Amino acid sequence: MVTTQPVPHLLLRTDSGYRRLLLTGSNCWTIGRSEDNNFVLPDRWISRNHAMLQFMENGEFYLIDLGSRNGSFVNDRRVSIPVTLNNGDRLTFGQTELEFYCPAPKPLDDDDSEKSEARDFTATATLHIRRLISVLVIDIRNFTVLTRQLDEKVLSEMIGTWFRHAGDIIREHGSWVDKYIGDAVMAVWIHGTQEVSDDEMLRIMKALSAMHKMTSDLYNLYPLPFPLRIGAGINTGYAMVGNTGSGDRPDYTALGDTVNAAFRLETSTKQIGKDVAVGKST
Repeated sequence: MVTTQPVPHLLLRTDSGYRRLLLTGSNCWTIGRSEDNNFVLPDRWISRNHAMLQFMENGEFYLIDLGSRNGSFVNDRRVSIPVTLNNGDRLTFGQTELEFYCPAPKPLDDDDSEKSEARDFTATATLHIRRLISVLVIDIRNFTVLTRQLDEKVLSEMIGTWFRHAGDIIREHGSWVDKYIGDAVMAVWIHGTQEVSDDEMLRIMKALSAMHKMTSDLYNLYPLPFPLRIGAGINTGYAMVGNTGSGDRPDYTALGDTVNAAFRLETSTKQIGKDVAVGKST
């Protein structure tokens, strides 16, 4: 039997009834009071850039608090690090409540299966192309130790601020953040030729340097038990790159061995006692 995925969405209760906020056409949706968010919530208890939802390749949705003043809550529990959402979870931002829905697949009639497969094939063929990319993976050192020593509210604000500033830094240096995972971010640069220019690599290194400084500066902003450091892996190679966003809101994602190798390089820095590991082709 063929199945199809129902549309995942957030359900917002308003004075005029319920409103569905569709989680489609992108891999990432921002929530906040500011007009530049995907979902604008006019609640004075909500921060301008409050939280973010991210869709992962394995089909899971993550909620990430962006250092909001009053916090983000899932089923009345404050979010301190990115958390996986389950169907029916209740999300609270300020005084606004939403419900997250990502129902199980429903059976699809045989008559519709060929049309559905054709649409999926066309979308895949249209949106994905093999490109030369550089991947930067950065994580916070000793984050597990930090979570044990830090108040949950301070931890939530600190990691949210780190994620938000990381996104700003990466964009300023010509890339985008493809993933926010636990205490790590992954950024991707798409190269326009068959090789990486010196200027392009310099931008990546400047982004890494800015990330290092931003992370160190958090020690002066929050009552942390020790100064923060980062580790990084950088890898260059070919990968399948797709744009799942719209014309005015492009949303790229990259898949393949080049991406996986960048994560392995970042992990290796802990084993070799270095802050940065770079792939041979970079």
